[in-house]
Parts: sequence; structure tokens; C-alpha cells
Amino acid sequence: MKSMINVDLHVHTTYSFDSSIQPKNIVEQLYAHPFIKAVAITDHNRVEGYSKVKQLASAYPDILIIPGVEISTFEGDLILLGVEELPSQPWTVTNVIDFAKERQSLVIVAHPYRAYGLGDLAKNYDVDAIEVLNGALPTQLNRRAENLAKEMGLPGVAGSDAHNVNELWSVYTKVEASSDVDEILKAIKNGLVRVFPAGKSIHF
Repeated sequence: MKSMINVDLHVHTTYSFDSSIQPKNIVEQLYAHPFIKAVAITDHNRVEGYSKVKQLASAYPDILIIPGVEISTFEGDLILLGVEELPSQPWTVTNVIDFAKERQSLVIVAHPYRAYGLGDLAKNYDVDAIEVLNGALPTQLNRRAENLAKEMGLPGVAGSDAHNVNELWSVYTKVEASSDVDEILKAIKNGLVRVFPAGKSIHF
């Protein structure tokens, strides 16, 4: 039987200027959740939140914290997974992607058709995945992102984009991988993912 893990790939902590989620809230809720046991911490332009959540989570061997950051580039927001440091400025899409590739980390286009999203510009860049299910967005914007992923031949992933505790785990990505960060990132890149909103799955 193949290993599977359920991950919320887009969560903010109080280290983001617009989030009220304390790191300990994330750890406690992840520990208590019946089937989501992994989360990517993707604060806006900061990585300290990941370190804090990881430190608190170290007491719980069955949960996994994935390092990440949501970078506000000049053209639109990008999520990097697998990095614990910020790229050098200026934050252009090209510079941020180059930074990620040098570190074998993943580049995900966040909420492409929302404010601060890349939109159709994403087609011009070598990214790894598209966020096709953002828990904070209406169906029609997620559907446009889903169509973009199909058009680009890229995996689609899901993240709650939680900024408040009650927004956590609203959607998630099921990844064909074990509880290992490198294996999860590789599986996402290879498209071994499905996204789940409110109990339904979308297949690519």
C-alpha cells in the first residue's frame, strides 16, 4: 500500500503582519486533527514562524512541519516550499525562482487570479505547481486556477491560506509520500497529489 499524507500547504502565523494564528495553535490543532498531520508554514516574506512552529512541534513525532514562505514579488505572490531563508532582493519572479531552483525547493503560484496573484503571467515562468484550491477564495477563482494548471501541465495543490484559527484545514492536499519533507516535495513536483475541498476530491 502506498504511503499517503494529508497536508495544508498554505498557512500563516502571527509572524505574518495580517495573521492572528499563534504557532502553538497550529501545533495543537494539527496534533488533534483526525487525518491532517502536516502543514507548510508560509508567512509573508518571513521565515521565523516556521522555526517557532517546528520547535513547538518537536514534542509530537506524528506531525510534520514543512518550511516555506510566501514571497511578495513585484509581479505576484509565490510560495516557496523547502526553504528556511529569504531570497535576496529585488524580489522579481525570475530572481525568486532562481533562488528556489538553486536549493531544490518548490515554487508554487499562490492564488493566481486573486489580488497579488500572477494570473496568466504564470505561463511565462518555470514554476512547479499551481495553487488550484485556496480556502479563502470563491469557487470561480479556484476554477480559473485549476484551468491554468491544466493548461500549463502542472500539478494543482491546495492550501487553506489561513490567517485566523477558524480558517485552518479548510482544504488540503493529499500527497503520495511518507512523512518526510524531501519526499513530499518530490511527490508534489511529480504530480502525485490530489486536492480536497470539504470532502470532495478534484483529479488532474
